[in-house]
Amino acid sequence: MSEAAAEAAARELEVVRAGALTTVQDQGRPGFAHLGVPRSGALDRAAAAAANAAVGNDPAAAVLETTVMGVAVRAVGPCVVAVTGPPALVAVDGARAAMGQPVTVPDGAVLDVGPAQAGVRSYLAVAGGIDVPAVLGSRSTDLLSGLGPPRLRDGDRLPIGRSRSGDPPAAVADPASSPAELVLTVRLGPRHDWFRAAALETLLRTEYTVSPVSNRVALRLSGAPLERAVPDELPSEGVVLGAVQVPADGQPLIFLADHPTTGGYPVVAVVDDADVDCCAQARPGTVVRFRVA
Repeated sequence: MSEAAAEAAARELEVVRAGALTTVQDQGRPGFAHLGVPRSGALDRAAAAAANAAVGNDPAAAVLETTVMGVAVRAVGPCVVAVTGPPALVAVDGARAAMGQPVTVPDGAVLDVGPAQAGVRSYLAVAGGIDVPAVLGSRSTDLLSGLGPPRLRDGDRLPIGRSRSGDPPAAVADPASSPAELVLTVRLGPRHDWFRAAALETLLRTEYTVSPVSNRVALRLSGAPLERAVPDELPSEGVVLGAVQVPADGQPLIFLADHPTTGGYPVVAVVDDADVDCCAQARPGTVVRFRVA
């Protein structure tokens, strides 16, 4: 083994504080829905991509996705990192560090990403990427299926891959925001005809709020229930990222990255892909409105 390879193999991140929910994520494992395997991957794809860009990684490199409370890791071997997402206090051994820019973390130093001051999820990229074993071509943690590495625990050690040659670009990413109101563009269907006309008016003209029980599987909403015109049972059928499914209680939910591949409740609409990332940073109580494309 060459000296460079030995050095790369020795570099790790040791988890000091795992936070509320921190997982390894990349671009996910698309293309396996026919086998019942969800896509998974980073919920805020733009923020994850910005973190990778800031340290010179390939866009597909694995990063850490935190939830609300951040994460703290110790560098085993020097490394270069970047943190993106909503505003948060980032520090290296207590010294304030900038978000959205490459930051050098010396061997043995602790990088601390504090709680999100707005929004929900922060992204931590390290030059070389998080080099855990890939499952079906992805290193993403899928909380629904159980594929990929488990959620982080204190004391875990995460190997770092070899970084690209040359200095990382000094990219600066604007912090993701947590708006007081989300306006999501949707396309009706495929089962909008299972709902009364008044229910469709309700969906498009009233406001919903994000429920505290939302997670990586779905953004669950609270508000006026949607009344069905067809009371029949619906055989399970394929569902996609951004599908607005309506369970028996009439409260819509929006499927996110860890969504199931099939579902037995009607899908009244599908959120445009460009708007799905916004759901990743929506805190409980955020107002959500829908509009037709």
